[in-house]
Amino acid sequence: MFRSFRSFNYRIWFLGAVISNIGGWMQATAQDWVVLTELTANDATAMGVTMALQFGPPLVLVSLTGWVADRFDRRRVLLCTQTVLMLLAVAVAVLLLTDVMTLPLMFCFAAAFGVANAFDAPARQAFVSDMVSMEDMSNAVALNSASFNMARLIGPAVGGVLIVVMGSGWVFVANAVTFLAMIVALLLIRSPELTPRSKHRRNGGLAEGFRYVRGRSDLVVVFVMVFLIGAFGMNFPIYASTMALEFGREADGYGVLSSVLAIGSLTGALLAARRDRARVRVLVLAAGGFGLASLLSAAMPGYWSYAAVLILVGFSTVTMLTTANGYVQTTTDAALRGRVLALYMAVIMGSTPVGAPIAGWIVDTFSARTSIMVGGVAGLTAFAIGVGWMMRSGRLHRDAEARFRLTLDETRPISVIREMDPTSYDDRTAATTPIRLPRDGA
Repeated sequence: MFRSFRSFNYRIWFLGAVISNIGGWMQATAQDWVVLTELTANDATAMGVTMALQFGPPLVLVSLTGWVADRFDRRRVLLCTQTVLMLLAVAVAVLLLTDVMTLPLMFCFAAAFGVANAFDAPARQAFVSDMVSMEDMSNAVALNSASFNMARLIGPAVGGVLIVVMGSGWVFVANAVTFLAMIVALLLIRSPELTPRSKHRRNGGLAEGFRYVRGRSDLVVVFVMVFLIGAFGMNFPIYASTMALEFGREADGYGVLSSVLAIGSLTGALLAARRDRARVRVLVLAAGGFGLASLLSAAMPGYWSYAAVLILVGFSTVTMLTTANGYVQTTTDAALRGRVLALYMAVIMGSTPVGAPIAGWIVDTFSARTSIMVGGVAGLTAFAIGVGWMMRSGRLHRDAEARFRLTLDETRPISVIREMDPTSYDDRTAATTPIRLPRDGA
């Protein structure tokens, strides 16, 4: 399960990521609660706009962020993005502690966080492949998800308590401090031990990555499934905060719901780490599980029964996302991995600007439960799309060794064959040994 820890670089990275992610989840909890209760009067639409501004830049800047992740040293890119994110957290903290923060200002900072994360996310995802071997990549991706959800288990609960005890501004201060853990980890990483990067001589940019994905029906289906659930099902800050208010809870109650969600998420990530590789069928089943769990959560009558079902929601969500991430990384040509991952991150993060305002509007117009049900239907739709592709693709067939068992052919890493650079070979006629044919009758 922990075979990626054999790499010193990955061990350092994992430790720094856990600490930094805890701070990130604390800040996310504080930001959502500030917009919902301090800057507005429980306005879920404003919260959806904030999420749209924060997650929109990866979609708008995808042509640039993927190129940066492939073209430049990813460790240096991450050092820059982490430093910028730390400074932004400090600025928000100062404005909150001095009572200067307004909703338009928070919108501006949400967009700034989004721009920094737009460059950070594809570089961070692709950097994992630089620290481990191809055989351990799927495991490393799953452990990355485990660290993210381990932090999610702690961060929101701690953030909710700090909001009540100290105020939301100090939560942003705490997050700024945790960024130092990731920055130190990046400085300690041994560059000579990183996997050599594939050289990409052509300047196709994002268009080449897009053509690559378009030629892979399996990747298209994965992207569509992730988009549907990301846009309409994964608006957890809106769902959890408004449901907490419906049950008469404060910021600490919202934080507990986020942490309970992380229990299932962490379990899903650890189970994904046990698998030898990412499989499409696991992704499809997880999408169906997400849809059913979401519909069930919308019907729960009390706070704790709703929280209990969130464990299933978190489990299916992370199983789906971890499998999708691992599948994209392990079956994509290394020379295009940064661009394809930028497209993937644009889909998963860019789906929020589409779905979050809609989810917030549904909450304000109808109810939080109705919005959750819409997300559940999106999960079942993604499940149907995945099943349909498996049946039409011809990869689903009867197992050769078991009459009543079906199996799905797996996709292996696919390389792109490129034109040879005319300057890389000598066109002089090569000297060869003449071939003598025997004469008739000899």
